[in-house]
Amino acid sequence: MKRVFIILLLFIQTALLAQEIKFEAKVSKSTIGLNERLQVTFAINEDGDNFQAPNFEGFRVVGGPFQSTNFSWVNGVKSFSRSYAYVLQPTQKGTLTIKQGIIEFEGQTYKTLPVKVTVTDAVELPKDPNDPDYKVGEGVHLVAEVSNGNPYLNEPVTVIYKLYFNPRFQVRNVQEVDNPKYNGFWSQQINIDKLEAVQGKYEGQDYALVVWRKVILYPQESGAKPLEPLTINLDIDVPTGRRNFFMEPEYQSVTKTISAGAKTINVKPLPDAGKPLSFSGAVGKFNFEVQPSKTELRAGESLDLEIKVTGTGNLKLFTLPKTEFPSAFEVFDPEHKEEVNTPLSGMNGTISDKYTIIPQFKGKYTLKPIEFSYFDLSSKSYKTISSEAITINVLDNPNFTSSKQDVASTDENKQKVVKNNTFQFIKLKSDFVAKNQEAFFGTQLFYGLVIAPFLFIPLIVLGRKKKEAIDADEFGNKIRRNNKLAKKYLSEAKKQLGNKIPFYMAMEKALHNFLKAKLHIETSEMSKENIQEILENKQAQRETIAQFIQLMNDCEFARYAPSTDVAMQQDFEKAVTLISELEKQL
Repeated sequence: MKRVFIILLLFIQTALLAQEIKFEAKVSKSTIGLNERLQVTFAINEDGDNFQAPNFEGFRVVGGPFQSTNFSWVNGVKSFSRSYAYVLQPTQKGTLTIKQGIIEFEGQTYKTLPVKVTVTDAVELPKDPNDPDYKVGEGVHLVAEVSNGNPYLNEPVTVIYKLYFNPRFQVRNVQEVDNPKYNGFWSQQINIDKLEAVQGKYEGQDYALVVWRKVILYPQESGAKPLEPLTINLDIDVPTGRRNFFMEPEYQSVTKTISAGAKTINVKPLPDAGKPLSFSGAVGKFNFEVQPSKTELRAGESLDLEIKVTGTGNLKLFTLPKTEFPSAFEVFDPEHKEEVNTPLSGMNGTISDKYTIIPQFKGKYTLKPIEFSYFDLSSKSYKTISSEAITINVLDNPNFTSSKQDVASTDENKQKVVKNNTFQFIKLKSDFVAKNQEAFFGTQLFYGLVIAPFLFIPLIVLGRKKKEAIDADEFGNKIRRNNKLAKKYLSEAKKQLGNKIPFYMAMEKALHNFLKAKLHIETSEMSKENIQEILENKQAQRETIAQFIQLMNDCEFARYAPSTDVAMQQDFEKAVTLISELEKQL
């Protein structure tokens, strides 16, 4: 009876402890319009780790995650809470579900309950001229400028996206939300070295102008081709018209999503009249050459034949013409080479195919002329360039035995060649089997396999004891788990290079878990001052400590500031180097 009472008491105590941990999701409102936004907050009342947000299906994340931590100790009672907030905008109507968030605490996993949100038709937004949202709607514009709305097939088209905003606004944290797919086009984005605001005009008014993106397109299909709109999200500080105590203007921050709007490009097909049979899709202005490396050689020696096109046009989007070779030539697959630049004006450069040829027999052989045709955009007509016939003089080579057998030769360009495969059916490798085979029973191998399991029993016992000792070592297991998590999130950060917010979240988690493993501290103790003091006490170098703390700060702020792929790569390499250095020093 006493044992039952103790078990019941332990069960009640465990249940009470479990009830103390609360992890829940809350939304700012449960019913919103299609053009409105809501905030969802995931909060836990304990020092949880490794939070995983749901995928927010049916919503677009326009802000966050915003993380906050509160800790207090009043009259011996500890109070702790941690929250992760996101700003969401619905992408469809209906009853949408925000799925479960996940967090870990003391080796246990906790999940929130799903939250339902009803999305109705778009509602009328305020039109008060003093309202910041109204000011932003009137003072910020994203425009897509298309160089040619009616091009030919494979004629280059440039699209420049320009962001205009009121010069009195302060724009920050600009992020692309929806990227155009450019279906039906070959596309390449042109790198912009530096985003810089200059003076510009929009509908006759003075604006600040930033060229946000440049793209060159080559249409691959004729007809009306829609361009999906580019959509960006940005934070805008709007002046309120008031001034503070120091007579400085006050600003109110507004988060806004704007779109460049859809465009349509009407692509004309290339004319059928006068189209040569040798035309393979080249559009532009080109030169054509066929050049052998030599025209006289011995049988069995090699020569190169280069077929090359140089000029301006869709160089990467057509195939080079091919030629017929005499049957007495052994020809290898061509080496294709492209030296092509793609500026905003269109592709230019050179493409070539280089064939390696080995003549097998003495004689004179003629390579027929090759034709190359293209559509000239300046004259709106087809042009054809023909190469000259090439004569190859092959001299006798007594030291060379051909892999081909010359059966008859009435025409030096039409030699019959037959492969000498008379003995191909004979198997050249044999597998030998012993005539008298020894029985397996009673051999040394037989007894060895019988005894082997008994030899492994002590190893199994030692291994089991070792595992029990490791399982009992809670402190060591916690360190190993944090080490494993640090490696996991560092690996996740490498996968997310180029995707700013997930990359820096994974970087923060990797640094966070590394410190927990090496310094044996909890999340609530992770202030910058405490980390620096503990690292100095463990004899870590001050320069390394300063760089590590700076990296933590950079990761924290980089999520809310513009960042490039190069900067992310540098931060990742810096994290790997600093973790390695601290591993050695600690």
